[in-house]
Amino acid sequence: MRILVINGPNLNFLGIREKAVYGTEDYAYLVRLLTDKAEKEGHELEIFQSNSEGEIIDRIQEAYHTKAEGLIINPGAFTHYSYAIRDALASLEIPKIEVHISNVHKREDFRHTSVTAPVCTGQIVGLGLQGYVLAMDYLTDNIFIKNG
Repeated sequence: MRILVINGPNLNFLGIREKAVYGTEDYAYLVRLLTDKAEKEGHELEIFQSNSEGEIIDRIQEAYHTKAEGLIINPGAFTHYSYAIRDALASLEIPKIEVHISNVHKREDFRHTSVTAPVCTGQIVGLGLQGYVLAMDYLTDNIFIKNG
C-alpha cells in the first residue's frame, strides 16, 4: 500500500517548539516511528513536510499522479484557514485522515475550526504522535477491506 504523510508549518520544530503542547520527541523521531511501522507492515511510505502552503498543495496534487492509496495530513495552522489546501484535498478520492498532535478543541478558539476536516475521511486529535500511528492503522484496515 502506498501512503503519503504531509506535515505542515512548524512540524519540523517538534521537540523544540512548545514542548508542553507537542511533546519532547523531535521530527526525526516521528519520521522513524512511521517509517519503521511502514517497513514492518510492507507499505510504501512517503513523508513530506513544508512550511509553504503552495508546496503542500503541489504535493497533494502529485499524490493523484503517483497513485497514493491513502493520505495522512497535519496541515498545522493551515487547518484553520487554507481553503486552497481544502480544495486540493477534496480533489483526491482516497481515504484521508487529518491528524493533530494536541487536542485543538482544548486550545485557543481559532483552533476549534478546521476547514480541511470536512473533506477528510476522519480526524484524530490530542493523542500525540500516536495519532499518526492510528491513522496508518485505519488506512491499512480501510484500504485492505476496500481492495480485499
